Amino acid sequence: MPSFGPILQELQGPALREAVDGLPGHQKTVAIVLSIAMFLVVVELVRKRKLREEYSLVWMLTAFALLVLAIQHRLLNVVRDLVGAVESTSALFFGALVFLMLLSLQFSVRLSKLTFRNRTLSQRVALLEDEIDNLRAGRGGSDRAASDRAAAEPRDGDAGAA
Repeated sequence: MPSFGPILQELQGPALREAVDGLPGHQKTVAIVLSIAMFLVVVELVRKRKLREEYSLVWMLTAFALLVLAIQHRLLNVVRDLVGAVESTSALFFGALVFLMLLSLQFSVRLSKLTFRNRTLSQRVALLEDEIDNLRAGRGGSDRAASDRAAAEPRDGDAGAA
């Protein structure tokens, strides 16, 4: 583990106090206000049904983590030392970057699943439209057998019921 003793010795006055105490006063105030505002916005979005509860948990945990790191300077200093940052604000920015990368990855996975489901549903709708057209035209022969096979295929929700 790297030693930060020489770096702390070079710092003097307010800079030394900030390195030991975590965020400077103004930045600490902004972080606390931002985390409380974030929490309130998430609650309001859930109340208006513009944000689902499953996503709200991630954002509330983020607001809580920001609040804890802003208030507990020792914990922020531990995080700063773990990432090898010289300043506490750098550690916060690094954490925000990692959080956004993980959030982007999560949304990419969800988007991939939805794209697959959308393609599957489009194919099923096309088969059903073809079957309806055949029934309206009075043709039920071999086309009917193909649509029966398509209807007999297990669906996503039916796998557990079979």
